[in-house]
Amino acid sequence: MTMCVGYVLKRYPRYSETFVVNEILAHEAAGLNMEIFALRPPSDTHFQNIISQVRAPVTYIKKPIQGRVSESLNSLAPTAASYFWAELQEASKVIPDFWPKLAIAQGEQASTVYQAAWLAREARLKGITHLHAHFGTVATSVARLASHFTGIPYTFTAHAKDIFHESVEFADMERKLKDAATVVTVSDYNLNYLQNTYGVAANKVQRIYNGLDLRQLQYSSPAERPPLIISVGRFIEKKGLSVLIDACAILKRLNCEFQCQIVGTGSLEPVLRQQIQDLGLLSTVEIIGPRPQNDVFQLVQQAAVFAAPYVIGKDGNRDGLPTVLLEAMALGTPCVSTDVTGIPELVQNGETGLIVPQHDAEELAIALRKLLTDSALRVQLSTQARQLIESEFDIHRNAGILRGLFFAPTCQGEYKDLKTAAKLVQEV
Repeated sequence: MTMCVGYVLKRYPRYSETFVVNEILAHEAAGLNMEIFALRPPSDTHFQNIISQVRAPVTYIKKPIQGRVSESLNSLAPTAASYFWAELQEASKVIPDFWPKLAIAQGEQASTVYQAAWLAREARLKGITHLHAHFGTVATSVARLASHFTGIPYTFTAHAKDIFHESVEFADMERKLKDAATVVTVSDYNLNYLQNTYGVAANKVQRIYNGLDLRQLQYSSPAERPPLIISVGRFIEKKGLSVLIDACAILKRLNCEFQCQIVGTGSLEPVLRQQIQDLGLLSTVEIIGPRPQNDVFQLVQQAAVFAAPYVIGKDGNRDGLPTVLLEAMALGTPCVSTDVTGIPELVQNGETGLIVPQHDAEELAIALRKLLTDSALRVQLSTQARQLIESEFDIHRNAGILRGLFFAPTCQGEYKDLKTAAKLVQEV
């Protein structure tokens, strides 16, 4: 049977999820047939250029109803209920044993069941042989139900917010972990957390790092660069940008020569701009807004240091392994980051970058100053960082391992380990 993988995503495309696009492009480069199913239309106003390279057709699944599925469906308005039942009837036409399987959906959001039934029908009609979702939230909920309805195996990648946020329901995540053919997560930190939290339910979780197409990211030595600090990310709490601005105020008091550019946008932008003004940093710290990916690469490669002062948010939200941090290391810009989640697996203190405690503006300022003033250290750290990226974060290698996991349930009827997965993908 020809493999055709359906990627199930909450929104597509998303400006901040270049790691998903990188993965899809690597699969397509290897000849994998793919379909993309998105539960929501895009909400961003800016998109990365590489999205235009994706060949897989994209289908947006309608979400016409709200409420939860109950025995009587009294929570649904008459029109919504009619849409709901119509979709279930359509699904039953191509899935003969659909109705007995519907019991598993008891208590689920009606919109999730509707979208899962729609996906199940489309997956059967389009010859989808495997479903893969990103983030263990609604996309995985839909993929899980569609898998149950059709018998098509599903996997998912767990990242960060979907694991750590205070809104994560233990029983819901436990079901997803148990029912998946296998589960991928992006760091050893995440892997250990899932195994410690969910026990045997997390036995099928494996770590596969996100990756980059290194052919698009040429290394450049940071030996001769101006004293420029750059940071890139959404303006939300977990990015720690307020700590960076405080660190810049400390650098200014120390009479350290520097400029700082912050690339991005988000809900905290007014607060950050006010902080810059209040600290008297208007001449040294500049918010320059969102930029296309190629422009970001150029800006990063002009800087002496990349600042990634990530923190754990009050709601538990935190970053996993941000793609922009991988990109900065690949491009040759030495990085300062924090001891949050799996980041020390990437930014290994004193070897591939510098690590400081989260929320510590003073230590961040010291680390930034060290890299701004020591060109030999910049070269040493950036050289070793590039070597690490090449050995562990190549997207074609890592996507190949992931494809092996897609093949494993259908080729052998059960989950196999990463070594077997890598062998499978070479054989197919």
